[in-house]
Order: sequence, then C-alpha cells, then structure tokens
Amino acid sequence: MRTFARPEPDSDRQIAALDSLFEIAGLVRQPRSKAAVGTRRKRRETQEKSDLTRIAPEPQMAANGVRWLPVLAWEELDWLWHGFSTRQGGRSRAYCPEDGQSELNLGFTAEDEREIVIGNRRLLAEGVTGNAATPLAAIRQIHSAHVVRASAVPDKPPKADGQMTDVPGLLLAVQTADCIPVLVADRRRRVVAAFHAGWRGTVKRIVEAGVGRMRLEFGSRPADLVAAIGPGVGACCYAVGEEVLSEFESQFTYASDLFCEVDDADAVRRKYPMLFLTQRAPGHSPIGPSLHLDLTEANRRQLMAAGVRARAIQMVGGCTSCQPEMFFSHRAQQGRTGRMMSVIGIRPA
Repeated sequence: MRTFARPEPDSDRQIAALDSLFEIAGLVRQPRSKAAVGTRRKRRETQEKSDLTRIAPEPQMAANGVRWLPVLAWEELDWLWHGFSTRQGGRSRAYCPEDGQSELNLGFTAEDEREIVIGNRRLLAEGVTGNAATPLAAIRQIHSAHVVRASAVPDKPPKADGQMTDVPGLLLAVQTADCIPVLVADRRRRVVAAFHAGWRGTVKRIVEAGVGRMRLEFGSRPADLVAAIGPGVGACCYAVGEEVLSEFESQFTYASDLFCEVDDADAVRRKYPMLFLTQRAPGHSPIGPSLHLDLTEANRRQLMAAGVRARAIQMVGGCTSCQPEMFFSHRAQQGRTGRMMSVIGIRPA
C-alpha cells in the first residue's frame, strides 16, 4: 500500500524559511508562547500607579502669556532655541470650559478654527524665540520612522515623524497629545532635530533612525549630541495589550524592562470586588493589574543604543494623562483634544 507524506502546513514552511534567514544572519529565533507570556507576567512585581508618575516642572511663562517647558540643562547653549508647549496660554476655546482660560491648541483639529491655531503657533514662536515671525516648520505625522531634512517652511508639510536642519532661524516642530516628543542637538556642528514617537514609531525605531540620519546628512557624532525627552503619556497611565508587548519583544532584547504590571483599580473596586464580577472569560475582565508601557524609557534606551551618552539625555517629565490642567491628552480626553508642540531651532548669529 502506497503512503503519502502529510503536506507541511503553510505556517510550518514559513517558520522554516524564517529560521533559514536567521541562520544566514547568525541569529537564533526564540519562540514565544502564550504560556511563556503568562509566566513572565506573573513574575513582574505589581506597582502602584502613583509610583510611576513623573511630575512636570513648573512651566515658564512668556511675556505673551504662553506657558512652556524649557530644558534647564540646555540654558548654557545660547545658540539653541527649544521648548515643550503646554495647553496653557493662547486663544483657543475649543477644549476649555465655558468659564475657563483660553488655551494654546497648536494642531489643526476639527473643533478649532484654523486662524486661531495659526495665531497660537505665532504666540509659541514668540514665546520661545522672542519673535512671532520666526518660521515654524511642521510635518504631517504618520507613526513612521521617516525623517526629513528641512531648510524652510514647506508649502505642504511632508509626511514624516522626524525632521532635522542646520539652517539658522528655522524652528522645527512635532505635535503630540500623548506620544513622546524627542529633541536632539549637535553641540559641535550646530544641527538640531525633532522626533515624534508613539508606540508604533518607537517600535519602528524612529529615534535611532533619526540619529542615524543626522550622522549621514551632517556628520554628527553621537558623543556630541544632547537630547531631551518631553511630556507624554507615562507608564502610570499607558495600559496596553499583549499585542504591543509582542511587537516590542520582536524588536528589542530589553523589551521586558519597558513593561510592568500596574494596579490601577480604584478604592471602591478594591473594597467591593464582587460588585465588578463579569461573565467574561478569564483574561478578558478589566479587574486586576494591567500591563503598562513606559514609552519615555523606551526612547531613552533608543537614544543610548544610537550612541548618545546617558548623562546627555534630559528627562523633562510630565504625564499628559495625569496632568490634564497642563497638557492635552488624547487618552484622558477620549480623543477630543488639542495638540501641543515641541520645538527646536538654531538661533541666527
């Protein structure tokens, strides 16, 4: 009787092909099972939300009323413009209470008027540089690792998540409302860059790619770079799913250092857990510790992986979700919110 070998499933062939590629590259694939994930998560120490919060410093107020966060360690760099905006100051009323102060929305959102946003951008430029007419170059952010070189304000913002320049008098900007803004400056060659790093951009190594582009385009040496990581959603508030953990583990050997368990249940839930029981399958109930990601630390690690010295990296602090009176937050405000800007530029001689 003639027998036939069972056809190899497509998934097995694909895995075998990947193993061959790994072998050629001198690497070994480390399979990851759901059971292994569960074991690893059980070993994580559950942390309190309050222990993970990085409080922002008191913002600086410009003469025009705009409140923004400088990098104190960069004050000695008198050739450098820089700052992280807050929501305080400005002329927008789209996201503030009826009896509240007008705000500094810097994004062209559906709820706000374009002319007001343009006026707010001029106010920010004036607050940081002293001149409202300072050209401010923005980009159309797409959660990528694409970095462009800027020499002037374009008619149409390019699709990218980072930009760099050596042109004096130009203010580079990235917009955020939870994602992590990263500013980088080359002290020797006087080159600056700004990066927007959400979790997708972080997985795609936007900051590492950006530092690499600075080296390629301008000859910047990592030893000459200083960097500042601005306000974004903190590990205290950034609950994510297993799919995000899987994405990070596929890219970074230190991925497990970026995640922790956080007990963010409120006091009533802790005292009366029976009131919150559901019929959902185990693993799908919101009760219990959740997995949180530290995006700020993830980008700090990328800067160091790119060669930037740890002592040259400044952590400005501030959780956009924890401090809604100071920052816009896409998560805390359920998507209906304004945008902040992080800016950097070279002061003309």
